[in-house]
Amino acid sequence: MPSTTASLRILLVGNGGREHALAWKLAQSPLVQHIWVAPGNGGTAVGLPHVENVNIDSADFDALVNFALEKAVNLVVPGPEQPLVDGIETKFRKVGINCFGPSEAAARMEGSKTFSKDFMKKHNIPTAAYENFTSYEDAAAYIDSINHDVVIKASGLAAGKGVLIPTTKAEAYQAIKEIMQDRAFGSAGDEVVIEEKLDGDELSILAFSDGYTVFDLPPAQDHKRIYDGDEGPNTGGMGTYAPAPIATDAVIDEIRKTILQPTIAGMRKDGFPFVGLLFIGIMLTTTGPKLLEYNVRFGDPETQSILPLLSSNSDLAEIMLACCEHRLDAISIKTNGKFGVTVVGAAGGYPGSYKKNVEITVDPIEDKDIFVFHAGTKLSSEGKLLSSGGRVIAASAVADTLEEAVRKAYVGISKIHMKDMHHRNDIAYRAFRDINSKKDKVFTYADSGVSVDNGNTLVERIKAKVKTTARSGSNAELGGFGGLFDLKAAGFKDPLVVAATDGIGTKVKIAQATGIHNTVGIDLVAMNVNDLVVQGAQPLMFLDYFACSKLDVETAVAFVSGVADGCIVSGCALVGGETAEMPGIYNIDEYDAGGTAIGAVERGHTLPKQDEMAAGDILLGLGSNGVHSNGFSLVRNIIEHAGLSYSSKAPWSTSETVASSLLIPTRIYVKSLLPAIAADLILGMSHITGGGLLENLPRMLPKHLAGRIDCRSWEILPVFKWLGRAGNVPKSDILKTLNMGIGMVLAIKAEDVEKVTEILVDNGEKVYIIGRLEDTVEGNARCIVEYADEMY
Repeated sequence: MPSTTASLRILLVGNGGREHALAWKLAQSPLVQHIWVAPGNGGTAVGLPHVENVNIDSADFDALVNFALEKAVNLVVPGPEQPLVDGIETKFRKVGINCFGPSEAAARMEGSKTFSKDFMKKHNIPTAAYENFTSYEDAAAYIDSINHDVVIKASGLAAGKGVLIPTTKAEAYQAIKEIMQDRAFGSAGDEVVIEEKLDGDELSILAFSDGYTVFDLPPAQDHKRIYDGDEGPNTGGMGTYAPAPIATDAVIDEIRKTILQPTIAGMRKDGFPFVGLLFIGIMLTTTGPKLLEYNVRFGDPETQSILPLLSSNSDLAEIMLACCEHRLDAISIKTNGKFGVTVVGAAGGYPGSYKKNVEITVDPIEDKDIFVFHAGTKLSSEGKLLSSGGRVIAASAVADTLEEAVRKAYVGISKIHMKDMHHRNDIAYRAFRDINSKKDKVFTYADSGVSVDNGNTLVERIKAKVKTTARSGSNAELGGFGGLFDLKAAGFKDPLVVAATDGIGTKVKIAQATGIHNTVGIDLVAMNVNDLVVQGAQPLMFLDYFACSKLDVETAVAFVSGVADGCIVSGCALVGGETAEMPGIYNIDEYDAGGTAIGAVERGHTLPKQDEMAAGDILLGLGSNGVHSNGFSLVRNIIEHAGLSYSSKAPWSTSETVASSLLIPTRIYVKSLLPAIAADLILGMSHITGGGLLENLPRMLPKHLAGRIDCRSWEILPVFKWLGRAGNVPKSDILKTLNMGIGMVLAIKAEDVEKVTEILVDNGEKVYIIGRLEDTVEGNARCIVEYADEMY
C-alpha cells in the first residue's frame, strides 16, 4: 500500500482539457506532493495547489525522462494517445518510473484500427463486420461487392479525423481515394478499415485496468457535431454528460461480459496486458452493444464530466498507482451518484480556420459544483489568458439530477467571455429525448423489431417458386400449419418413414459477408437429403427454418429460392417452413437456417446392410463439387490467416473469387444413387460431411470391418491442396474435417463395381475406386488411410 503521507511526485504529460481535469483531481489526493504538467495550458499554470507547468513538449521523451529523474518523479501520467502509441511507457519503465498507461504493444489497440479489429474478431468481441485493405483497387472492389452502408477509417492515428461516413457508393470510392491516394491523413491512411455502418446510440465507457481487474466508470455520451441537433462537421467533442440514462444496468452488464472483460483477458493472453485507462466506444444496436473502437487513454471531454463523479474517498492517484502495481482489486472505487455535464466553448470558425491569441476572461463562480477546465489556452507574458486552440475552454457541473447538472453547466459557460466563442445549446438533449419518448409510449410488435407484414410479403414472393417443387403425393402449397404427404400416391406399399435434420454451418458467414444467399439454400437441402439417401430412402418432402434478427425480404427470397432449387434437384417437395424474426438473438445482418427432410423406404430395404458386408468389398468414392458445407470454421481461419478477402481472386483457381469458389453448393447425390439402390447393388453409404472421411466412413460399417482408403486414388481438388498448404494443416486433421474431393462413399461387392459405376457415370457422377473393406481385430469400425506423399 502507498504511504499515507504526500509522497507522489507526478509528471502529467499533455496540454488539453483532459489534462487540466486530471491535474485538478490528482491535486485533491493526500498522497500527492507535487504535479508538473508538460507542457500544460493556462488552466494548469495557475489556481491549482502543488501544480505547475514545465515547458517540455509531450513528444520529447528524452527531455521528459531527464526532467523526471531530476525531480525524483515516481508516477508519470500521459494524457494524449500519441505519446502512448510512440512508446512513452517503455521509456519510463526502463528508468524504473511507474507510468499510468499501456505499453507500446498494448497502445496498438488505438494506434492501428486494423490491429484492433482483428483482435475483436479473434476474441469474439461483438463489432461491425469489416475488411482491411492496403490496396485502393482491392478496397474499391470490396465496396463494389457489398450492398450495406459503410464507415471508412484510416487505420493509423489521424487526430480523430480519419473516419469517413459515406452515404453512397460514389462517396465511398471518393473516401478511399482521399485516404489511400490523396493521402489526406498521411501515413495513417496506408491501410484502411471498411466496416459495416451500425445504427443506434453511441456510448463512451472509461475503465481502469491493471491487466487483470477492470473497473468501469459512469457511462457517458459525447456530442461530436459542431451545431445543435448534431448538425455540421465533426469536432473533437462539444460536450458530454454522464451517466447516460440509456445505459441501463442490463446494458452495462452486457458490455462488461461481452466487451470489457474479454478485452482485458484477451490482451493479457496475447502477451500485451493493458495497464491504464481503457476508453471504448460502443454502439447500442437493436441486437445489443457493439464495439466501435478502442482508445487507450482518458477521453476529452468525457474526463471533464466523469472525474467529478468520483466520490470524495476514491483517490485518483491511489487508483492509478494500484493499476501500475497490478493490485486494482485491492482498491475501493466509488462514485457519488450524481450527474456530470460538460459544455465546450470553441473558437469562432472551429473546426475550420480560427483565430488564436484571443483574450479570455472568466467571471467569478461561487457555486462549488461548477468547474472551468481549460484546453486550448495559454498565459501571455503579461499574465493574460489567451486562446491557443480550437476547443478552448469548458464549463462542467455536477448535480443530483441531469436537468440540474445541465442548467449549472450553462451557468458556467455564461461566465466565460471570448470574442466569437461558440458552444452548443443542447448538450444532453438525447437523454431528455429518451426520457420524454417513454411517456405514453404505444408498444407494437413492429416496434419490438418484428414485422408481420414483411413475413407475409416473403410468403407471397416465394409461393410461385415453391410450387415448382410439387411432386406426386404433395402439392407444395404454403400457408397451412404443416405439410402433408400421401405415401400411397407416391407408389409406396409398406414404407418406413425416415427423417434427417441439419443446418448449413459457418459457411453461412461467407454468404452474409458477400450478399450471395441462394447457394446456401441448396446446401441446406443437400446436407439433409444426402443423409436420407444413405439410409436407402427416397426424399419426399422438405421443411426449412430461417431465423434472423430483422427480416430482409430480398435476402430471404434468395435463400428460399435456393432451397427450392435443391428440392427440385433431389426430387422432394418444399411443403413448408418457418421464418423467425428474433431481435436481440442475432446481429442485425445475420441469419441462420436449419432444415428437415422426410423420406420413405420400403420395409426390408434400408441401408446399410452390415450383415452382408465382408472383407474384400470395394469402396467407391463420388467426386465432390468442392468444400461442400462442412469444415468452414477451419476454412475461414485459413483464409483470414492468408490475408485474403472473399472478393480476392482465388489462389487455387484462374477464374473464380474466393467467395464464388467456396459458395459452390454441396452436391446432391440423390437422383444418381436411387437407381443403384433400387437395383439392390449398394451395401452401404457414407455422406462425407462434418468429420470428413475419417469419421464418416466407419458409420456405415459393422464393428469387425475397417475401410482402407488410398488418397492417391482420386483427384484431390486444388482448393483442398491450397487450404492444406496455406494452413499447414496436418494430413490426419484435414481428412477428419474436409471431404478432400469425395462427397459420398459407397460399399459394394467387387462383382458389382462395373454395373454401379456405369449407372453413376450415366447420371453425371465422377466415380473412383478409393479402397476396400478388410477385417479388423480392434472390435471397432474404423477408417485406415494410405496417405499420398505429395497430398498437398
